[in-house]
Amino acid sequence: MTHRHGLVVGKFYPPHAGHHHLVDTAAAACDRLTVIVAASTVESVPLALRAAWLRETHPQPHVEIVPVVDDHEIDYDSEDAWGAHVAAFRGGLTAPVDAVFSSEAYGPELARRLGAAHVPVDPPRTRFPVSGTAVRDDPVAHWHHLAPPVRGHLARRVVVAGAESTGTTTLARALAARLAERGGVWAATRCVPEYGRTYTEEKLAAARRAAADPSLWLDDLTWTPADFARIAERHLALEDAAARTGSPVLICDTDAFATALWYERYLGEPAPESYHRGNDRHHLWILTDPAGVPFEQDGWRDGATIRDWMAGRFREELERRGLPHITVTGPHETRLSQALTTVDALLEKGWAFSAPLTPPGAAGPRTAPPSTGRRPG
Repeated sequence: MTHRHGLVVGKFYPPHAGHHHLVDTAAAACDRLTVIVAASTVESVPLALRAAWLRETHPQPHVEIVPVVDDHEIDYDSEDAWGAHVAAFRGGLTAPVDAVFSSEAYGPELARRLGAAHVPVDPPRTRFPVSGTAVRDDPVAHWHHLAPPVRGHLARRVVVAGAESTGTTTLARALAARLAERGGVWAATRCVPEYGRTYTEEKLAAARRAAADPSLWLDDLTWTPADFARIAERHLALEDAAARTGSPVLICDTDAFATALWYERYLGEPAPESYHRGNDRHHLWILTDPAGVPFEQDGWRDGATIRDWMAGRFREELERRGLPHITVTGPHETRLSQALTTVDALLEKGWAFSAPLTPPGAAGPRTAPPSTGRRPG
């Protein structure tokens, strides 16, 4: 049977495979489907973001995602509460619906109040044994139930940064590899390579072609603010792509914060604050100490003196901005052990979601859930 206009209502806090199954089932049975994302202002994932995730995951032309703020109390025994919720949902509709699709116990009553048929979709949740509460309590355990945009948002991003020839790339790759060796959900752990090096190579090659002079070298290049903006933007794009397909932790070989310091080094002035707006998207910085690491000149690096100055600037800025960081020292294996311990501690903290509105007497999710499998290994 095909319905003219179907309705799906949910918090989608956050969206998971069960939600997507519900929406896809409804979409296949309707000429038109409205999906109302009903969020309260006490919840910590923005309503607009949840709606954007659903629009990306459900691009069918006859499916409309409608965000609705619903701060009314949840009380299934209260006529006033029911009236307030139904009024909020009607406010998101542009036409009457003839079917309400739901996996929730309140689905039949909501359909009755809207003058529509109720279509249950896997109420016992046997096909996708997951719920929003379960995801909020333990995202790692339900990572396989999350769509790419949700993974990209929740992934913990760890930046390995430091001056030239301090082992940043070696450590970043080793850290991602060691996490991936733990298997399971961690097998997909990715390391995003430093884009600045790639950009420099491309810039030099372009300059040589333009001048028809293969002898041009790094000192012949002219750097502009636009160069560093492209490096920062492209690196963040690579991060975002990797986070959507990787494990709950993403390792980044440098980031926009590091690019800002190279901006300062080459242009002789502080980078715009825009380079630091994305700092809240990263959760830990691992700074590689130059002490005990022989400087290796591979033809692309400034020199040992500049290395020490840059290392100092990294420490100063991380501390000045209050960004969570550690400095790793000693031989490579010692540094790797220090980094792994700190990453595990980050994961052990879990993910904090604010509690949604719940019916009287219901136990809401914990805002700082204890570890239930977050720590890899």
